[in-house]
Amino acid sequence: MKNKSQPTDSGERLQKVLANAGFGSRRELERQIEAGEVSVNGKTAKLGDRVTPEDTIYIGRTKVGAWRLKKQEAQIIIYNKPEGELVTRDDPGGRPTVFSRLPKLVGSRWIAVGRLDLNTSGLMIFTTDGELANKLMHPSQQIEREYAVRVNGEVTSEKLQQLVNGVELDDGFARFEDIVESGGEGRNRWFHVVIMEGRNREVRRLWESVDLKVNRLKRVRFGPLFLDSSLAVGRHRELTEQELSDLLMATSAAPEPEPKKRGRGRKGKTPRNKTASRR
Repeated sequence: MKNKSQPTDSGERLQKVLANAGFGSRRELERQIEAGEVSVNGKTAKLGDRVTPEDTIYIGRTKVGAWRLKKQEAQIIIYNKPEGELVTRDDPGGRPTVFSRLPKLVGSRWIAVGRLDLNTSGLMIFTTDGELANKLMHPSQQIEREYAVRVNGEVTSEKLQQLVNGVELDDGFARFEDIVESGGEGRNRWFHVVIMEGRNREVRRLWESVDLKVNRLKRVRFGPLFLDSSLAVGRHRELTEQELSDLLMATSAAPEPEPKKRGRGRKGKTPRNKTASRR
């Protein structure tokens, strides 16, 4: 029988286990461990400690339930977020949240991969795998996010090129990887844009930097996953086997698949007749 007063060489690293259980990113948890806020079997935890579901773990004064430590099969779903919903578990003002529409879970919890603001709709990914969520959100993965955006104002080729070349925002340099015109006329025109990060209101702030206002914004793609017309607003669904394989490949979490036959393009990909681009 395991002696709980002694560290163990078995199990997995503490920060990985807690991240997979949805207690935060691995980096955030490492900071908490270094600050002495996590204990294992009554002793202050150290980076590198390994744990199993048999261990007694506290984060601050909160005990981590043993069921949270057991490795479970990860679940991943996509959700078509409507405007007017918050990406938070609880809103003091009583406004609707995305989590209220998701399937109820026992023994785990949904983790949102990134956020969409109150007035932005479209594709969201939710998973019970904290490590996968952190990989999908980390800038080093260079995963594309594509948005359909309607802007109001005088759109010129110079402004579009400026957005592709890049501008300096309050929190640093930002740019669109791609801009494709997709309809509209007059002062209200639609575009599809691609960014590689998910900074707060980044798409809106980029357009505002060239004196254009966003009045509709919808995420239509996250990496290899597309929002298709079969998924109604406010509804969710599980990934297909192919979507799951493509998503894991995007984070290098699966072996390289066999090469696909030529001539089979991605379903739903925006045509490449660019208004502005930078290679």
